[in-house]
Amino acid sequence: MEPGTQPLKRCGCGTPTEKCPDLPRTVAPADLNPDATLVFDVRREADYAASNETIPGAMWKNPDKIDAWIGAVPLTLDVVVYCVRGGSVSNSVVDRLQGTGVKARYIEGGIEAWKAAGGKIVAK
Repeated sequence: MEPGTQPLKRCGCGTPTEKCPDLPRTVAPADLNPDATLVFDVRREADYAASNETIPGAMWKNPDKIDAWIGAVPLTLDVVVYCVRGGSVSNSVVDRLQGTGVKARYIEGGIEAWKAAGGKIVAK
C-alpha cells in the first residue's frame, strides 16, 4: 500500500471502495433478531459438541474449516456469527467473511451474553 492511502472499508456490499462506510463488527445481544438474520454458530468443534443448546435457527459452521463453506455464504444477507464468548473465534470468522464482501457481525459476548440478556435458547 502506498504511503498515505487507507485500506478499503468493508461495507459488505461485495465491491467495497474508499467511500464505503465501515461495517460494524458487533451486534448487541438485545439487538439481534435471529428470525430476520442468517445466524452461524461458529463455536469450535469441541465447544459445540460439549453444549446441548444453540440459538434458534443458527447453523453450526466449523471455524477451522471456513475455506470449505465461505464461498457459499450469500453476499446479499446480513450474517451474524457467535462463539462462546465473542472473542477470537468470532473475530477471525468476521474478518474472513467481511474480507469477501459478506455483511457479517458477531454477537458481543457470544452465546453466553445472549443467554444473560434473556435470548431464547433451544436444544440442538
